[in-house]
This record gives sequence, C-alpha cells and structure tokens, in this order.
Amino acid sequence: MTVTYTAQVASCKRFGCFWKLLLRWKGSIYKLLWPNLFVYVMLYSTLSLTYRFLLNEDQKTTFEKLSLHCQTYGDLIPVSFVLGFYVSIVIKRWWDQYTCIPWPDSLAVLINAFLSGEDERSRMMRRTIVRYACLSLTITLRMMCPTVKKRFPTIEHMVEAGLMLPNERKTFEILEEKTVHPKYWLPLVWAASIITRARREDRVKNDFALKTLIDEVNKFRSGCGSLLNYDWISVPLVYTQVVTLAVFTYFTASLMGNQYLNPQKGYPTHTIDLVVPIFTLLQFFFYMGWLMVAETLVNPFGEDDDDFEVNWLIDRNLQISYLIVDEVHEDHPALIKDQYWEEVFPTELPYTEAAKQYYIEPFLGSTQDVEVP
Repeated sequence: MTVTYTAQVASCKRFGCFWKLLLRWKGSIYKLLWPNLFVYVMLYSTLSLTYRFLLNEDQKTTFEKLSLHCQTYGDLIPVSFVLGFYVSIVIKRWWDQYTCIPWPDSLAVLINAFLSGEDERSRMMRRTIVRYACLSLTITLRMMCPTVKKRFPTIEHMVEAGLMLPNERKTFEILEEKTVHPKYWLPLVWAASIITRARREDRVKNDFALKTLIDEVNKFRSGCGSLLNYDWISVPLVYTQVVTLAVFTYFTASLMGNQYLNPQKGYPTHTIDLVVPIFTLLQFFFYMGWLMVAETLVNPFGEDDDDFEVNWLIDRNLQISYLIVDEVHEDHPALIKDQYWEEVFPTELPYTEAAKQYYIEPFLGSTQDVEVP
C-alpha cells in the first residue's frame, strides 16, 4: 500500500519536480480530504445563501454581528502552533516505527556463516532458526496490524502457511493457557535453544560465534518488542483531542467568521463581496489536510494507502531467509583472479557515454592551490 514516487523526483529541473505528483489520486491529500471539504462547502454555502436571500434586514444585522464576532475571536485559536508540533511528533514516531521493524537478513547471514554442516540435521537447524524469527515477527504483526490479522486470523492459519508446525502449535497453545501476555518471543526462545544445542554438538565452532548468534536473536526480539510498545503507547490522547478540537473549532467559527458581508455596510474587513471564499477554502485545505496527514501516519500499520506493506514483508522475509541459510549455504562462485590482479587496483572505473558528464576530479582539500611563500 506504500505509494512510492522516488523515481519521479530523482532530478529537479526547470520548474521543479513536485508538480508531477499533484495529479495523483492514490495516497493523495485529495482522496483523504474531499469528504470534509464537501461538507464544509455545503455548510458555508447554506449559511451564505441564508444570509443573502432568506433573512430580513434586522436578521441580517444580527448575522453580521455574529460573523464579525466569530472572525475576531476565531483567529485566537493557535491552530498552526498546535498542529505543527503535533504533526512533527507523529512523523518522527512514524519513521521510528519503521526503523524498529526487525529484518531477519543479518541473523540469516550469521547462521549461514557460523552454523556449519551439510548434513540433514544442520540444514534443519538453520532453516528452523530463521523460520522461528519470521514466525516471531508474524505473531507480532498479527497482534497490531489488521491486514495481517485478516490474513492469519488464527494460529491454525499460520500452521497452514508453514510458518508454524503442528507440534509447535501444541506447545504454543499450552503456554497460552498459562499466561495471557503476548508470546511473540517464544519462537525466539526456541531459536536460542537450537543455537545452544548446535554449539554443544560442535556445529557452532566457538563461544564467540555462539554469543554473536544469541545477541542477534535478542536484537530481533528487541525490535518485535519495540513494535508492540509503539502499538501499546500512543501519542497522548489529550494532545490528540486538543489538536482535533482546535482544528474543528477553528473551522466551525470560520463558517460564520469568513462569510462575505454586504460591502455597503462599511465593515473594515468586508470591502468586497467575492461570493466564493477562495482563501478560506485554501486555508481549510491546508490546515485540515495537515490534520489528515497526522491521522494517516499516527498508525502506519493499518489499511491506509501509505501504510507499511507488512504482508509483503512476511513473504519476503521467509523467502530470503531460506535462500540465505539453505540455497546458498557455503556456496560462492569459483575463486579466480580479478581483471585488476596485475595492477593491484584500478586507476579509474570506466564510464559509459551517458555517464561521462558526471565524472569529477578527486577532491584534494580546499588549500590544495594555496601557495606558501
């Protein structure tokens, strides 16, 4: 569901590159904002038409006084201040959650390097350890991501997918009867036990390798735990409420305060009647859009267009892990002399015709051309 546009903004030329993105719909602010904008325009238009065609002169005078009052005091609401800090917190939290996602690649590479052996038992150990890492992450994501929960609604579905075996499910269910706390860590405990057993069987050759593998398993567990902590501890509710109330109160007041009044009445801020409140709508678009950004990013593990691709991540992790520890275990291309063997190192790697324009001379320091008398 992630909307990627990196290739479209790789180079900034002429009038910039962000203009290319303004006509996109998926993941856009237009898709998020249009229902709110539609309601706002309808309410504003209703009040405007009522003022212009349905009220008598006394009622219009009362309407104008109320409009001026809302205009005066509505601007006292510190929308940009409150909203700016809130969005900053949410965006930082959004990226921190992504960096907390544990990837099994490092563990798989270490398993491939340290847990040797071509026999069936060694192969089974390597595959089981990385599968347990993938299972641990899947259990974690299943507890916090609606998309993963829909894919694996029960433990049985993970068994059918091959992430968990029937005998492991029985052990998992027995432990579930003993404690209600999350058990995402259990497969990693199993993985650590297998690594320890491999050391006793001399499949892991030394204690340094054992410690390195256990540390990597603990690092993976820490990532899963951090994800659950982010799911548990949200941005304080009071702050979210303050921001939401500030934005909606401000624009509720603007429905009256930003009405175009009769210019003939001589009100200082109402010297023209444009009928269509262009700048009010722009203000709504930017401020309410700002709030929509926060609402989208506050939980990136949901079903929004820009949320993380966690189901893809589950598939990718299992495939890559198995490839590393099994398909390419102790396998590499034949060792032959490289083309720079006689030169020791190349003076310069070749450029294609298309890339020649990007060649630059090496930087030798800003004082390179300074002459000292």
